[in-house]
Amino acid sequence: MIAKIVKPGSKTRGVLNYLYDTKRAKDHTDPHLVASWDGFAPDPGRDPDATLAQLTTVLDLRVKQAGDRAPKTHVWHCSVRAAPEDRALSDAEWATVARRVVNATGIAPAGDPDACRWVAVRHADDHIHIVATKVRGDLTPLRNWNDYLRADKELARVEKEYGLRQVPRGDRTAAQRPTRAEQEKARRTGHTTTTREHLRTTVRTAVSAATSTEEFFRLLTGAGVLVDIQYFPSGDIRGYKAALEGDTNKSGEPVWFSGSTLAPDLSYPKIAERLAATSALPRGPSDRQHTAWQQIIEAAGHLPDLLAQTDDATSQAHITVLAETLDVLPLTATADLRASLAQAATAFERASRSRIHARHRQAQATRRAVKAILREPAPRDGALFAILLDTLLLAVIAAQHWHHNHHHDQQAEAAQQTAGHLRAAYQAAARQPLAVIHQRGRRLALPQQQRQAEIIRQALPDLAEQILAEPTWPALAAALSDTKTAGHNPATLLARAARRRELHTAGSLSEVLTWRLHHVANLHPQPVTTPTPASARATAPTGQHRRTR
Repeated sequence: MIAKIVKPGSKTRGVLNYLYDTKRAKDHTDPHLVASWDGFAPDPGRDPDATLAQLTTVLDLRVKQAGDRAPKTHVWHCSVRAAPEDRALSDAEWATVARRVVNATGIAPAGDPDACRWVAVRHADDHIHIVATKVRGDLTPLRNWNDYLRADKELARVEKEYGLRQVPRGDRTAAQRPTRAEQEKARRTGHTTTTREHLRTTVRTAVSAATSTEEFFRLLTGAGVLVDIQYFPSGDIRGYKAALEGDTNKSGEPVWFSGSTLAPDLSYPKIAERLAATSALPRGPSDRQHTAWQQIIEAAGHLPDLLAQTDDATSQAHITVLAETLDVLPLTATADLRASLAQAATAFERASRSRIHARHRQAQATRRAVKAILREPAPRDGALFAILLDTLLLAVIAAQHWHHNHHHDQQAEAAQQTAGHLRAAYQAAARQPLAVIHQRGRRLALPQQQRQAEIIRQALPDLAEQILAEPTWPALAAALSDTKTAGHNPATLLARAARRRELHTAGSLSEVLTWRLHHVANLHPQPVTTPTPASARATAPTGQHRRTR
């Protein structure tokens, strides 16, 4: 069950008009009371003699009596919704849920004679609305801090007791959801996402691509985003707000969003912290010996071990960089992969943060490589991109386990969804290069194929017969042959590759192990030597997200 508590209002009648409306709100059927503060409130939905005016009057009685002492925004409104797969609760069950919520939130503590007046309205099978007026019986204003958290904890207990789906709980690090008004505006203008969501994606991508705060703001402007930078008297940047070109309010003014309202980690201080040390780090030996693409593959390959061995702050830093990697991938991919990769990046956004403060300097070398792939030529051979996606998939699964172990329910679920999108992208990316490797394996002489089969039986005795029965196993045979040519021990590398992959999640063991051998044996193809113009690469990150209004 999910509770949603809206901003306090000043018009009780307006809320009731909405809850009992069946004409404009098509999903409102049979609106009626299931519970109230005393069990005798008039019900305009079921009692032909009751009116909305009467119900408003009794709810507002203490507000009128309190006069100037009553808060201007005296209407408390909370909706409680069951999961789609939950059974339909009876009115009596919903009444119990309502009473538990108003008790937990302090609206109407059990046994309190001065509790606030409230009603619970049901106009659909899967949810109720609780409306209360925030003046107590002694005519003092209600003080109910942290009402959402207390309601959420109570609903978690309700889920267990009623046998309902246990919804992943958050830790107050999730990005703010679009408001109903924003969603309706997006529908009216023919867009699939709201301005808030569009700006969030654009700003996240700009942060992942930029090497400095100056470049960050330049990329936003180049992507069709209006940027208003606020300064301290000293001249230092205090913050920023962003608006989409063409998105205006009724007065024709831009609709601005501060970075922190887009997502907690998109405030200016958080962005500056991530970018501060990126350009200051000296280039290490691995930077000079490998391309940025190879550095990212290596970093992602080590992530499962890092998450298992490092402290939480360092682990959170590496998960943040993993998110940045996913943010920029759609800009480097071919057209057929962009949709799945964009969905993966959007899903992992929720998994990129927690209450643990990231120690960003521990992951700056990888962050620098992420930014570098936008300024280096993309791989000529699709095999390297397939290896990267396979390695990132393993990293995302490791992040899912890390969040699960830390009881970050929403983040773990987001990582699980990300893995599904990455699998779709990987399958599309791997199809052609795998076919080439597969044909090479089929051309191996029979004695060679038999030798490779024996290596598989030696290294993976429990999985060998399953692998050899797969139609893609000749690709693995070719990879084993390549490792031998490169001077490695194929059996040792194959066992190592199997240990570094959760094979129970793989659709094809031989396919996954083929790419894993390419990774651990460093059999990466070389990228194109003709560089892409720097100016084009620099404007790529956010430009592709631009939309017209």
